Amino acid sequence: MSDTRRRVKVYTLNEDRQWDDRGTGHVSSTYVERLKGMSLLVRAESDGSLLLESKINPNTAYQKQQDTLIVWSEAENYDLALSFQEKAGCDEIWEKICQVQGKDPSVEVTQDLIESEEEHIEEMPETSPLIDLPTCELNKLEEIADLVTSVLSSPIRREKLALALENEGYIKKLLQLFQVCENLENTEGLHHLYEIIRGILFLNKATLFEVMFSDECIMDVVGCLEYDPSLAQPKRHREFLTKTAKFKEVIPITDSELRQKIHQTYRVQYIQDIILPTPSVFEENFLSTLTSFIFFNKVEIVSMLQEDEKFLSEVFAQLTDEATDDDKRCELVNFFKEFCAFSQTLQPQNRDAFFKTLAKLGILPALEIVMGMDDLQVRSAATDIFSYLVEFSPSMVREFVMQEAQQSDDDILLINVVIEQMICDTDPELGGAVQLMGLLRTLIDPENMLATANKTEKSEFLNFFYNHCMHVLTAPLLANTSEDKCEKDAVVGSTKSNTICPDNYQTAQLLALILELLTFCVEHHTYHIKNYIMNKDLLRRVLVLMNSKHTFLALCALRFMRRIIGLKDEFYNRYITKGNLFEPVINALLDNGTRYNLLNSAVIELFEFIRVEDIKSLIAHIVENFYNALESIEYVQTFKGLKTKYEQEKDRQNQKLNSNRFRRDARALEEDEEMWFNEDEEEEGEAVVPPVEKSKQEDDFPDSYEKFMETKKASAANGANGANSKSVAAQTSPASSNGSSSKNTTLTTAVTATKGSLVGLVDYPDDEDDDEEEETSPRKRPRLGS
Repeated sequence: MSDTRRRVKVYTLNEDRQWDDRGTGHVSSTYVERLKGMSLLVRAESDGSLLLESKINPNTAYQKQQDTLIVWSEAENYDLALSFQEKAGCDEIWEKICQVQGKDPSVEVTQDLIESEEEHIEEMPETSPLIDLPTCELNKLEEIADLVTSVLSSPIRREKLALALENEGYIKKLLQLFQVCENLENTEGLHHLYEIIRGILFLNKATLFEVMFSDECIMDVVGCLEYDPSLAQPKRHREFLTKTAKFKEVIPITDSELRQKIHQTYRVQYIQDIILPTPSVFEENFLSTLTSFIFFNKVEIVSMLQEDEKFLSEVFAQLTDEATDDDKRCELVNFFKEFCAFSQTLQPQNRDAFFKTLAKLGILPALEIVMGMDDLQVRSAATDIFSYLVEFSPSMVREFVMQEAQQSDDDILLINVVIEQMICDTDPELGGAVQLMGLLRTLIDPENMLATANKTEKSEFLNFFYNHCMHVLTAPLLANTSEDKCEKDAVVGSTKSNTICPDNYQTAQLLALILELLTFCVEHHTYHIKNYIMNKDLLRRVLVLMNSKHTFLALCALRFMRRIIGLKDEFYNRYITKGNLFEPVINALLDNGTRYNLLNSAVIELFEFIRVEDIKSLIAHIVENFYNALESIEYVQTFKGLKTKYEQEKDRQNQKLNSNRFRRDARALEEDEEMWFNEDEEEEGEAVVPPVEKSKQEDDFPDSYEKFMETKKASAANGANGANSKSVAAQTSPASSNGSSSKNTTLTTAVTATKGSLVGLVDYPDDEDDDEEEETSPRKRPRLGS
C-alpha cells in the first residue's frame, strides 16, 4: 500500500467537545507484544514519533463514517478519530478492525461490545439481545423516561437501547406524542419527553441523530427540549429558530441538498451550544458523536461550496463591485468569514486547496478594499478573514504584497492598509490593533520565510518592508516624540529635561504596540533594523518615552533599549555612547527615587546585564559620565560593581602599557649591545656598511649625484677587463657585494651623514691582490661627515 493511502490525521475530542488535531502520520495495523494484541499504530510523517498506539479491542465499538473516517471511544471519556487521505486506506484498516472483531466489513458500526463483557451477563442475558421498549403511549411516558435514564451508566445497555430505538422507528412515535401533549397542555408528559429526548441524545449514536435531526423531526426535538422540568417556564427556542434567526443568502443557493445541510448544521449547533445544559463529568463524553456530526457537516458544506466555482465567482464579483451597497457588502464579508471558519474542519490537503481557490479568485485584493471601509463590523470581519489567510500561508500574503508594490503607491499597499487600521483603531482597549499587530509580526517573522535556490524570501521581503512600510509603522512614534511635540507638551516647572509624553491612554497603548513590534525587529532583523535605527536616530526618540506618566510605556521603551544592548553589538554600543543615550534612562531611575517597583527593577537589570557581560565600552561610558550620580545607590551592588570592573580594566591597560614599554627598553638595550660588539668586530672582520637614511636636504642631492656619476665613469675606465668586474650602486639602502663568483669587485656607496645629508662618495677600486690579502685586510668603515 502506498504512503498516500496510509496517510491519516489523528483527532481527539477535548473537554470543550471540539476535535483537536494531534498530527499527520501513517497508520499501520500490527501485533504489539506489550499490548498483547493487534493494534493501530500511527507514526508522525515529520519525525517518525508515535502519535497513536491503540489496541483493537474486541469490546470497542468502531464507527466508519463518510468513507474516510473511523471513530471510536477508549475508556469512558476519550474519543479518537482517524481521518484518511484516501478511501482505499480507510477501507483496508476497517477490514483489519472487523477481522479482529469477527465482523463483516460491510457494516458501518461494530457491535462486539454487546456480546463481550462477562460482568454484564446477568443484567443482559443472551436470550434477550434487545431491550423491550414499552408501548409508545401517554401513560407509558414515565416508564420510558426511567428506562432511558437508567441505561446511561452502562455502555452495553446504551448500545442495546439504541438498536431498539432504531429498529422500531420509536423516535418518530415519541415526537407524535409530543405534539399531543403540547396540544393538551400536558405539562407532566412534556417533562417526561424532555428527559427521554435528552437521554436519547446522550446515547451518542449517529444513526439516531440522522433521524432526530432530519427536516421532519428536528423542530419537534427542539420543542421537547424546551420543557426542562427545572425551569418555571418553558424556553422559546423554536420561536427563535423560525422567526428571529434569519437565513441570509448573499447569493442564491440553488443546490437544495446544500441548503438543507446548512439549515441542519445551524440548528444542531444551536442544540449543542444553547439548549443542552453543560454536561457533568460523568456525561461529558456522551455527546462526542454529536460534535462529530457537526464537524463533518461543516466539512461537507465547505466542500460543496468550494466545488461550485460559479457561486464563488459571483460572490467575489459583488464583493469588489463599487456599485454594491454597504449592507450587501457587509453580508458578503460575513459570509466569507464563516466560510473560512468552517474551512478549519478540512483535512490539510483539502484546506490547502480551499485557500488556493480563494487566492485565485482574488480574496486579497478584495480584502484590501473592505479593510479600508468605514463600517466597523465589516473591517472586523475582514480582519478575521485576513488572519485565516496569514495563518494558512504567510508566504502567499507576502508574495501578493511584493507584486502589488510594483504597480501601486505605498499608501494603498495591503500591509500599509493593515498598519493604518492598527493605528486608527477606535477601541479604547485596542482589541483590533492587538490582533493586527500579531498578524504583522507573523508576516515579518523570518522563521516562517522560505529560502530556495533561486531566491531568498527573507531578504526580498525585508527589503520591501523597510523601504515601503516601516515609515508608516513608525510614524505615530516619531510624531509623538518630535521636538515640537516635546515643547508643546512640556510641563511648566518640571525638573525633567524634555518631559513629554502622550498623556492619552489610547495613544500610549498604541505606542506600546509599535514598540513591541520594533523590539521584535531588533531581535530578528539584525541588518535592516540596525540601519533604520542609526539613520533615524530611533533609540533617542524612543527613550523620550521614559518620561511618560504611563509606566507600561516607559517599560516598553526600556525593553527596546535592553534588546539592543543584549545583542552586544559594538556598532550599537558606539551609537549609544556617542549619543549619550543612557542619560534618559538614568534620569528615569533617579526620578523614580526610592520606590521599589517594576521600572526600578528593569533599569537595575539593564545595568546588571552590562556588568555581568563585561561590555567594556558601555562600562567605561557609564562610570566616566554618570558614576557620581549613581554612587549613592547602595541597595544593590550593581553600580559599585561597574566601577570595580572599570578600575580593573584600567589597571590591565596600564600593566599592558608598562609591559610594552619594558619590552621596548629591553630591545633597545639589545641593539646597543649588538652595536658595541659590531664595533669590536671591525678590527677582526669585514667592514660593515651602515644603512643610509633618506635625505632630508633635497637640494644637496643633484650635486652629489653628479659626483657619483663622475666616479662611476672613472671606475669603468680603470677596469679594462669589464667582463670580470662588477659595479653596484646604492643610494638610499645598504649595498654589499658577494664575491663568490668574482674575485674583483668595485663597490661604490653613497653614504649619508647623521643629519641626513648626502655628503660624499667613497670609492673602493678594483683590488688585483689574491684572496688571502682580501680576507686578512679588512675594509674600514667609512666615517660619516658632520
